[in-house]
Amino acid sequence: MSLSVKSPRSLRCLWRGWRGLSSQGGVMNVFDRSMKRRQKQWASSLLDSDKYDYLRDEVGSRLADRVYDVSRTFPLALDVGCGKSHIAEHLSKDIVERLFLTDISDSSLRNRKKCEMPTQCVLADEEFLPFKENTFDLCAVLSHNINNTKYPVVVVQIHQVLKPDGVFIGAMVGGETLYELRCSLQLAELEREGGFAPHISPYTAVTDLGNLLGRAGFNMLTVDIDEVQVHYPGMLEVMRDLQGMGESNCAWNRKSLLHRDTILAAAAIYKEMYGNEDGSVPATFQILYMIGWKPHESQAKPAKRGSANVSFADLSKISKFPTDPQKS
Repeated sequence: MSLSVKSPRSLRCLWRGWRGLSSQGGVMNVFDRSMKRRQKQWASSLLDSDKYDYLRDEVGSRLADRVYDVSRTFPLALDVGCGKSHIAEHLSKDIVERLFLTDISDSSLRNRKKCEMPTQCVLADEEFLPFKENTFDLCAVLSHNINNTKYPVVVVQIHQVLKPDGVFIGAMVGGETLYELRCSLQLAELEREGGFAPHISPYTAVTDLGNLLGRAGFNMLTVDIDEVQVHYPGMLEVMRDLQGMGESNCAWNRKSLLHRDTILAAAAIYKEMYGNEDGSVPATFQILYMIGWKPHESQAKPAKRGSANVSFADLSKISKFPTDPQKS
């Protein structure tokens, strides 16, 4: 089986086209991708980096369950933003015969976890996939630091690299993620410094996902929400683990300095407002899962409007239950 990779020249042309589409929609460039690359490189180079993989491993396992729910075998699959292949370790070669792993960090790819199926690594940005159209049967995504969320450039690329009747299964953190940490930092900074700045990366709202997938050309959409709550000794441990995951704030408007007094005040507020009886504090991660299919003529289609040959009035005559609740 051969895989086609676009040439640098064609990639530049595509980038110019997508950049034009993005600018026409007035899309903000939210995340500093070079900063995100440095964060992931640093995190994956830690000697004890595996101890910070618990959240991605859990979400990767739940996303793999959704792959198993699709009753078919995928000859060629793509894992976009794979990190250390947190999804692949939960898949079997009976479901995915061959897998391509892409990530922005070469250190993450080198430290990837073992899996059953043959894999090939490609160093690539999630926002700039170097594959030709109609290549993959399955595309899985576990990421959130992606720009251009109003015009779905990334999702459009995923749609293009999928074969007709191919499926996109993704997971990303939702808008309610880390609300405890966000609120505590804002209250402490407002009290100590007279104002506050964003210290948590912005996340996607669940209401945007259906529109995002629909505009990219996917159909038969499914979106669901899950929550993972992790308990820590205190707020400082929450921030330490986020850094160890490579998930520190990388938004362009981030504030580079957080004063010591503000951090201590935020930790006290966090424990006072959200602390458990045993002294620990919770951190909530809202996970949004999405499934979309690339259109194909074999897929089931909704009936045309007005094509029904039975009216509700006729149904009420043959039904033993009245259709009008006032008459019951």
